[in-house]
Amino acid sequence: MIAPGSLLWKYAGDFRSLIPGASAGLMQLLYPPLGAGVAEHSEFFSDPFGRIYRSVPQIWASIFEPDAAERALRIRDLHTGIKGVEQGRRYHALDPETFWWAHATFTWEIFRSVELFHPETLTADQEEELYAETVEWYERYGMSMKPVPGDYAAFRAKFHRICAEELAPNPAADRALDIALHGRGISVLPNAPALIGRAASLVAEPGARSSAFGCMPEIVRERFGIPWSAMDRLVFAARCQAISRGWEAVPDGINRMALRTMLRYVGSATREQRYRPAA
Repeated sequence: MIAPGSLLWKYAGDFRSLIPGASAGLMQLLYPPLGAGVAEHSEFFSDPFGRIYRSVPQIWASIFEPDAAERALRIRDLHTGIKGVEQGRRYHALDPETFWWAHATFTWEIFRSVELFHPETLTADQEEELYAETVEWYERYGMSMKPVPGDYAAFRAKFHRICAEELAPNPAADRALDIALHGRGISVLPNAPALIGRAASLVAEPGARSSAFGCMPEIVRERFGIPWSAMDRLVFAARCQAISRGWEAVPDGINRMALRTMLRYVGSATREQRYRPAA
């Protein structure tokens, strides 16, 4: 059950859960129906970070807030009109496999954060427990459960198969990969003055690129020709060790308060945009 003391509450409520988020976002966009919906139904090309700012705080709130189940249904309903035709194929954001893939990347993100940035290793029983809680989280959306693998081993197998066979280039994914590779000087802080936003970007970009590609499954890097040298591996491994060991010096209350504060700041800055009624 998702509640204080559960593994999902513990790990999703830790600031480190967000570090693999760029990788998760890239894999969302590389899923052709999802990439097509983002390209056609959002301002992604003029405001590539806006979707993240509008979505992640509300998605994480669907775990922790008292009205989590209601928020999940509102998130689902926001996707009702996201549909169209891309390269002769129909897509709809509420197609069960498409909607599940978006959630699957968040499930993967939380497991990946534990694997890379926490000193402990989950036991097989803990993996199954955490996975079952991510399935309970998904149930809050009121979507078909047919695409959902029955256990963590089946989830890993399906996730790998999609990465190996179904992800594909598309304009939205190409734009996101270009940003991850080159930065392009885009402000990473919503509603911040231009100078402050640019300064934050200059500080964040090198680590962000390393995290975006380092956290990513190797099969995805290989399939899409993402450069990842031996030196990149060493730098990323050192960063993982530094985060894993250094984070233990951060009091747990401060860690969790920092995550909540950041999500609430971003969420409050974008909530009106996120929940504006459809035209």
